[in-house]
Amino acid sequence: MAVSPLHQAAARQPNAIALLSSGQRRSYQQLSQHVLALGDWLSQQGLTRGDKLGVIASNCIEMVLLYWACVDRGLLFSPLSPKFPEQQLLEIMQRLQINTLWCPDDSRQALWSQARRLQPDFSALAKHVLSNGDGLANSNNQPPEIEIDQPVDILLTSGSSGMPKGAVHSLSNHIANASGSLQRISLNPNDGWLLSLPLFHIGGLAIVNRCALSAATIVMVDDSLPLSAQLQRDPISHLSLVATQLQRLLADSPASLSKVKCLLLGGGAIGRELTDALQQLGISAFTSYGMTEMGSQITTSSADIAGSGELLPNRELCIKDGVIWVKGATLFLGYLQPDGSIQRDTDSDGWFCTKDRGYFDDHGQLHIQGRSDNMFICGGENIQPEEVEAALKLHPQILDAIVFGEANAEFGLLPSAILKTSDGTLPTDAELTEFLLSKIARFKRPRVYYPWPDGDFQGLKVQRKLVINAIITNR
Repeated sequence: MAVSPLHQAAARQPNAIALLSSGQRRSYQQLSQHVLALGDWLSQQGLTRGDKLGVIASNCIEMVLLYWACVDRGLLFSPLSPKFPEQQLLEIMQRLQINTLWCPDDSRQALWSQARRLQPDFSALAKHVLSNGDGLANSNNQPPEIEIDQPVDILLTSGSSGMPKGAVHSLSNHIANASGSLQRISLNPNDGWLLSLPLFHIGGLAIVNRCALSAATIVMVDDSLPLSAQLQRDPISHLSLVATQLQRLLADSPASLSKVKCLLLGGGAIGRELTDALQQLGISAFTSYGMTEMGSQITTSSADIAGSGELLPNRELCIKDGVIWVKGATLFLGYLQPDGSIQRDTDSDGWFCTKDRGYFDDHGQLHIQGRSDNMFICGGENIQPEEVEAALKLHPQILDAIVFGEANAEFGLLPSAILKTSDGTLPTDAELTEFLLSKIARFKRPRVYYPWPDGDFQGLKVQRKLVINAIITNR
């Protein structure tokens, strides 16, 4: 039995800033007390241990409060993307048996027919906490003891193989992941990590847990400002970005990164040009490989080292027939089933198959070759799209690339590529053929190039199936 990392941080560093939002600061002591008051309110609404609380919202302070209140009360924090169509939300809520919901969007009328809507008065709770000050920390308002191995949240997987699954974690999974990450990436009470990743994604929730373990500040994104302006205004020392975001910052406003000490980069390999620019700015940059089922990061290393990093503490990883398998203290409890049970698909030795292909080099660096279910066969040869995409993205004009197989009578499937470029125009086929000449085998080179389609396909990961479908349906 223990108390949550939030309340432990409040005990160690009561005056450290826990949350910063548009200039408004909230200390760990204040956040702790606000969470306790919210937890009392949730209990008064009849929610008990094991109940699921659906949360449909973009990142906001209320979501952080609800997460920690759920931890305290043994509820399952179940965040869902507000970008999902309403019918999809209804289907997910029914499948996961989410019967209670918090959503700040009053227009979601169809959802209230399926779930009970909670409407806590966060402002009143905050005023109550602030009016009592530190006096709230008394014998009648102590943090509850919790069982850290019990289910604490349900996060949807990316759904690359169909309908997204509900991955269930315990607090001990999150603590193990965060503590292992912090052994590679230092984070202190005076540091601030921008919450640039959504809380309905494991990457966003990982930031919240890392900050609590370190008594560091969660800095909320200010949507009224460009990222470069917020970086100049707020004390942001740690930042999670994809390579395209970093490219824009370095091109448009490199001075905005002057306060940043650490970058955790996602979205695949980054070029030497970017890592050299970061070194000149004195910024430590890291690349990482991770997944929802392992609580976020699995491997992490400096971005100037080829590969996706070395294995972090509290994780185990092996490669069988070229496919990555994982286990360890960060491995989730399992997928929520329609009957309410939790099922973890592991082999007899407890290993979980990631379906990612990869290998370790002689220096212990993991190299990701791509999803096994993305591979296709061209004239009897295996083509891993991610390998070709990585080679294409080394071109200075190409920001992103997706490679897929198109039907061909002679070869079965031939590689084609969809390119996002810095100026919206494609390099010539001859230029790309020459560029790829020394980088990949001839049979792997795309035969056709398409411009990136219009539409919003960029989340934390590009929705490759949607991008490919947009090209195929509009040819």
